[in-house]
Amino acid sequence: MLYTLLQSPWQCDLDSLLLLLQEGDDLLLLQDGVSAALAGSQMLIKLSASPATLWVLEEDVAARGLDEQISTNVARLDYTGFVAMTAKHPQQVAW
Repeated sequence: MLYTLLQSPWQCDLDSLLLLLQEGDDLLLLQDGVSAALAGSQMLIKLSASPATLWVLEEDVAARGLDEQISTNVARLDYTGFVAMTAKHPQQVAW
């Protein structure tokens, strides 16, 4: 399943999201959700411990001027990759 986090992780129930994530799932951080991938942050530590693969949308990282602050351990995805990921996962949940 594809999960997308569109809002700041400080403005959502991240712990509930973490309970849903399973092996084989992808979690894509979009819009203000990219702040969850800040290097060294508690949010990133929590997300990295989940069984899902974590991604950030490059364009949203750049739009917020966070290129240098995003952890290098988080895979980056462009819009073409985002489209491919949505095709891969017939079920999706926006968070």
